[in-house]
Amino acid sequence: MTLSKTRTSFYRRLYVAHLVATGTASVPAITAATDMPRRTAQDTLGALGELDILCEFKHTTGERHNIGTYVIRDWGPIDPSWVAAHAERLRATLGYPPRSR
Repeated sequence: MTLSKTRTSFYRRLYVAHLVATGTASVPAITAATDMPRRTAQDTLGALGELDILCEFKHTTGERHNIGTYVIRDWGPIDPSWVAAHAERLRATLGYPPRSR
């Protein structure tokens, strides 16, 4: 089955939000978990607001530059339990590698 760009983008955003909510919450960690390019990870995090998912960057105290993690403050209209229950299907559909345990 070929996915449309719209569906792929939607699934990617849901999956990245799930990763952030479950502790894979930095750009390097997201790129390692998905093999997506750094810029795609950054763009996806920035685009979560288009789904009304409130994702904020939390700077790590004492670190220079942009060292820190992301936090989902509000899922908006998205049901996070649905995303968690379907995360494996989203991951596989997007062709991302299996998550390390």
